[in-house]
Amino acid sequence: FTPRLVAVSKMKSAAMIKECYDAGQRHFGENYVQQLTEKAPQLPSDISWHYIGKIQSNKAKQIVSVPNLFMVETVDREKAAASLHKALQDSGREEPLSILVQVNPAAEETKSGITSAEELEKVVEYIRDKCPSLRFKGLMVIGRPGMMEDMDKLVSYKEHLLSKYPELKELNPFELSMGMSNDFEDAIKKGSTN
Repeated sequence: FTPRLVAVSKMKSAAMIKECYDAGQRHFGENYVQQLTEKAPQLPSDISWHYIGKIQSNKAKQIVSVPNLFMVETVDREKAAASLHKALQDSGREEPLSILVQVNPAAEETKSGITSAEELEKVVEYIRDKCPSLRFKGLMVIGRPGMMEDMDKLVSYKEHLLSKYPELKELNPFELSMGMSNDFEDAIKKGSTN
């Protein structure tokens, strides 16, 4: 599997995104719902959008309104999954939406994400059992700069889930979204797919 490069386009104009698109980039990540919903219609429809911001229940409908939304990477609690699921059901979208569960291995107060294996199991089970319009695809971390143990923890959470739910081995691949501009090479070595 070749890792996917997601260009984070927050605070960048549609014109700048189009330049990257013209150079061959197809996956873009947005942190803010308003920017996602404003930019997506202005740009080519074969862009694959990743929502990488905090999920507020009252904004779920807007997030899923983007027809070429490829993935939501920041599901961090049952309530977020439930609001996306309901919005998708109301939208009439037929294809399940790929989602990643965000983890916060260092329990940083400034970041969202799951902080324990037990909490992770609970959210993954909820998504799989109660949210058929969502497709669990893997895990995401926004690690602390230079702290490889955050990536290691993400890999250990993946292994934990694969041992508890062997059917997840059918995910091809089991997504691990980790690494930024300064450490993406290390992230790829540790198994990042995104």
